[in-house]
Amino acid sequence: MPGVASVLVVEDDPAIVDPLTRALGREGYAVEVAGTIAAAAQVLAGGEGQAPVDVVVLDRGLPDGDGLELVRRAREAGSALPFLVLTARAEEVDLVIGLDAGADDYLTKPFRLPELLARLRALLRRAAPEVDDDPLGERTVLTARGVTLDQGSRQVWKDGEQLRLSAKEFDLLRALLREAGTVVSRDKLMSRVWGADWFGSTKTLDMHVSWLRRKLDDPLSGAGDQRLITTVRGVGFRFERD
Repeated sequence: MPGVASVLVVEDDPAIVDPLTRALGREGYAVEVAGTIAAAAQVLAGGEGQAPVDVVVLDRGLPDGDGLELVRRAREAGSALPFLVLTARAEEVDLVIGLDAGADDYLTKPFRLPELLARLRALLRRAAPEVDDDPLGERTVLTARGVTLDQGSRQVWKDGEQLRLSAKEFDLLRALLREAGTVVSRDKLMSRVWGADWFGSTKTLDMHVSWLRRKLDDPLSGAGDQRLITTVRGVGFRFERD
């Protein structure tokens, strides 16, 4: 990402904000801080002379509510802005809730600063304009089995009806549609959607495939020709051709 990357830290605890702000500054980031969801929403809305935010580090426990509400609002508005969520809740159900809301990554407190910085770098790399050596990626619109995906506008339709996908669901569907009819390995999907240096569990892929199937109204069982996304055990997934 060219120039200085801008990080919005949404956190109300000075014991976290102060050292984190200093560390990000030393790494060369431009840092802005908001202590509430409302204040963060104002920053993200932008204003005259204000540089756009490139990535958000977001606490869940904020004075005016759960920080995931900010993620939901951004995704509903069509934003693909990367969110790294901080939380004291380590249970898997909380991870699922965070990812389902549209968060890109999840870090449990207390965290190690080098790990947070590494995850930020990974998010910024994934958010950078994609340079794809796959000739299939040159097509602006991808279609198969009644599903149409416009890479430029990041919009998806199923049988003429527009679908609302999270940023990761969109990227996953795009990766599958680009190679429709071919099995795409789990490793390749993880690399394309979450980056080669993803720290989380591979269960994340399975959860997103499940959510994507649900939004595509893809039956979990039944005849093979009814399925859109087929699981190839031990290998990966295939989006079926017409």
